[in-house]
Amino acid sequence: MRILIISQYFWPESFRINDLALGLMERGNEIMVLTGVPNYPSGRFFPGYNFLSPAKEVYMGIRVARVPVLPRGKGQGWRLLLNYLSFVISACLLGPLRCRGEFDAIFVFQPSPVTVGLPAVLFRWLKKVPMLFWVQDLWPESLSATGAVRSRQILSWVRRLVRFIYRRSDRILIQSRRFESHVIGVGAAAERVLYLPNWAEAMYRFVMVEPEAQERSELPHGFRIVFAGNIGAAQSFETILAAAQQLKDYTDIHWVILGDGHRRSWLEQQLIVLGLQEHVHLLGQRPIEAMPRYFALGDALLVTLRNDPIFSLTIPSKIQSYLACGKPIVAALDGEGARVIRESGAGIVAAAEDAQALAQAVLNLYRMSPAERCRMGKHGEAYFKANFDRAMLIDKLENWIVDVKKERACVS
Repeated sequence: MRILIISQYFWPESFRINDLALGLMERGNEIMVLTGVPNYPSGRFFPGYNFLSPAKEVYMGIRVARVPVLPRGKGQGWRLLLNYLSFVISACLLGPLRCRGEFDAIFVFQPSPVTVGLPAVLFRWLKKVPMLFWVQDLWPESLSATGAVRSRQILSWVRRLVRFIYRRSDRILIQSRRFESHVIGVGAAAERVLYLPNWAEAMYRFVMVEPEAQERSELPHGFRIVFAGNIGAAQSFETILAAAQQLKDYTDIHWVILGDGHRRSWLEQQLIVLGLQEHVHLLGQRPIEAMPRYFALGDALLVTLRNDPIFSLTIPSKIQSYLACGKPIVAALDGEGARVIRESGAGIVAAAEDAQALAQAVLNLYRMSPAERCRMGKHGEAYFKANFDRAMLIDKLENWIVDVKKERACVS
């Protein structure tokens, strides 16, 4: 099949859509990706790119068509709005010129923003092919949860936009089962909603790190709690800092942050204010290929989310990566993510934003024997293989694309 993937984010940005595109190509499909100029999460164009960067590239055999976007900057509301709208306008105007020819299906990857669906709706109409829309983030709920939008009128407009996109999607795929009632409530037809959770790229697995490895020199000595991912509002770094403060007397407990985001400057300032520079270590962004090695050097892997009903519905994609690497998990979150960790037996969960409970969970892991922590990691690895196996899920998606293509052909 010839499949067009539409995503505002793509390689060299680190998103699961990169691996999905490769997975579909490995099965003999011809893949083309319509995306923007990479600038996430730093808010600056990646080295070698600019507003008028190469319109076409090839990523491991996948053709990539890029359209101009205004970079997201430091994540201010107005900058994000311009970033989102610039992709919509560019993709609608230039996308049809850069993605010529026929396609069998359109696949849309939707974390934030939902506006990525607008050029996809246009392509669906132009190409007369079915569209599958993979919901990673619920809109408008996530806008109000993060405080990005407080106006009821604007949230109402966004809700209408989401309904417009959902009703023109031939299949709506959800990364959490608890998304189902919400997407149906906005306007999705129940029979078109399918569950497709995130997986982890094949590189995520338990690895042994050599004694002389460079990564060892980058990490502090002691008990290491490793967090990987975006440094943003949703991750509740206030909770992490408060837990770290409570454990300051344990000088060999270290919190290692791998990632970047619009709150990094704030985080750096807070470490100075709270005197946590020797306890919380900001290593910055690392290549995705290196992450399993850093995970292997951690004693526990950390995931946190804000205390908000919308975040309780989601499974942060880092959970699948953590599980695949066979390391114990310590978490401060509610809902689906908490359920997966508890059900797998892979770690200890505190309630979202409960810094005291998070500190106690870390202390419990710290006091465990290495053998006990190893067993937790093995439980998580087994759960991952049973529920989030990459090959199983991409096979399922490919079959759905075939089905919806046949369905569209019958209607035509």
